[in-house]
Amino acid sequence: MILKKSLFFLFLSIASFVFSQENIIVDVKIKGIKKIKESFIQNLIHTKKGTALDSIAIEKDIVFLKRLPAVSHAYYQVFQSQDHLYKVYIHIEENFTLIPEVNLWTTTNSQFSYKLGLYDYNFLGRNITFGGFYQNNGFDSYGINFKAPNLFSRKWGIALSHQNWKSEEPLYFGNKTANYLYNNTSFEVLGLYQINLKNQFNFGVNFFNEKYQYLSGVTDASIPQNLDLDKTLFKLVYTYNDLDYYYQYVSGFKSVLYTQFVTSSTAFQNDFLIAWNDFFYYKRIKEKGNWANRLRFGLASNENTPFAPFALDNNINLRGVGILVDRGTGVLLWNTEYRYTVVDKKWLAIQTNVFTDFGSWRNPGGELNDFFKSENIRAYSGVGLRFISKKIYNATFRIDYGFRVSNNPGQSKGGLVFGIGQYF
Repeated sequence: MILKKSLFFLFLSIASFVFSQENIIVDVKIKGIKKIKESFIQNLIHTKKGTALDSIAIEKDIVFLKRLPAVSHAYYQVFQSQDHLYKVYIHIEENFTLIPEVNLWTTTNSQFSYKLGLYDYNFLGRNITFGGFYQNNGFDSYGINFKAPNLFSRKWGIALSHQNWKSEEPLYFGNKTANYLYNNTSFEVLGLYQINLKNQFNFGVNFFNEKYQYLSGVTDASIPQNLDLDKTLFKLVYTYNDLDYYYQYVSGFKSVLYTQFVTSSTAFQNDFLIAWNDFFYYKRIKEKGNWANRLRFGLASNENTPFAPFALDNNINLRGVGILVDRGTGVLLWNTEYRYTVVDKKWLAIQTNVFTDFGSWRNPGGELNDFFKSENIRAYSGVGLRFISKKIYNATFRIDYGFRVSNNPGQSKGGLVFGIGQYF
C-alpha cells in the first residue's frame, strides 16, 4: 500500500512538471538600431532573457517602442531554439532625430519673423530631447530644453527648460485693441512619471517673470502701460495614451488633462487657475485613409481682464481665423479632418486632407452661455497637403487653407496656415 501511494505521488509530480513547463525566452536580440543604445532598449522592455514567452507583453513593448521619437517602426519575430525554448528578435527602423527648426511668418503688425532651432530627439541614444532656438520677430527670443523621460528608469524622468520670449501681442478692451511688448522669462522643472503603458503624470513648477510694455493703440485708465510681474506656476499634466502608430497612420484614443495654478507677487493680478482637456480620436479607414479628431474644453478663473489666457489663433486652434484675434477665459473647440495618402514611398508620404475647425469662447468676466452666442462662435473649413518624411522624426510639412463658414461679419474670411508637424 505504501509503495503504491509513493508511486502514485511520484507520477503526479512528474506529470505536473511535464505539463506545467513554460515556454522560456533564452535570448532577446535588438536588430536594426544605429544610434539607439541597445542597453537602453533592453532595460526598458519587459521582454527579457529567462522570462516566460508572453506575446501580449511583447506586443506592449512594440507599442512602447513605436512611440519613441527615435523609432519610425518596430516589429518582432519569435524563433524556437529547442523544446520550450525561444529566441525573440525585435526589429527597429530608426528615425533621423537631429532636426533643424526653421519657421517663417508675419506677426500682428506684419513684421517679418523667423525662428531657427536645432533639437536632438535621441540625444546620447537614450530617448533624450535636447536643443534650443533663437527667434526674431522684431525682438530677440531664445529657449533651451532638456527632456529625459527614462533618465532614472522606465517609469521616472525629468524635464528642464529655460526661455526668454518676446513678442508684440494685442490686448482687447471691449471692441478696441492695444499692442503691448510681452516678455516672458521662465525656468521650469518637471518630474515625469509613467504609471504604465497608457497612463502618465508630469508635475512640477515654473518660475517666471512677465513684462508688458505699451506700444500702440487705445489706452485704458485701469490698465497700466507698463507691468513687471513675478509669478509661480504649479503644473500637473495627466495623459492617457492608447494610440497605435503605423508610419503616418494613427489609430486609437488619447486624453491629455492640463491643470495650472498661477500665483503672482503683485496685487494687480490675482492668483488664478486654468485647466483644459484635449481628447483625441483617430481611426484608420481602409488602406490609405485616416480620420483625426481633437476636442478641447477648458476654463480659467473668470476675471474681466484683457490678459485672458485662451487665445484665438491660426496656429493653435482655428485654421484661417488670423493671428491672435481674440482672447477668452473659456474655450470649446473641435477639430476634425480626413487625411488620405496619395503618395507612399519608403522615405516619403504625401497626404491630402479636408478639415473643419469649430470653436467658441467665453468672454472675460462672461457666463457659460457665452459658448452658445453666435458672435462667439467661429467655424472654418478647408483643404490641405502634408509632406511627410518617414525617416525623420516629426518631419511633416503642412499647408492648409481655411475659409470662414460661420456667418459672422468682421471675422477673417480665411487664409493660409503653414507649419511643421500634424496640426493635431
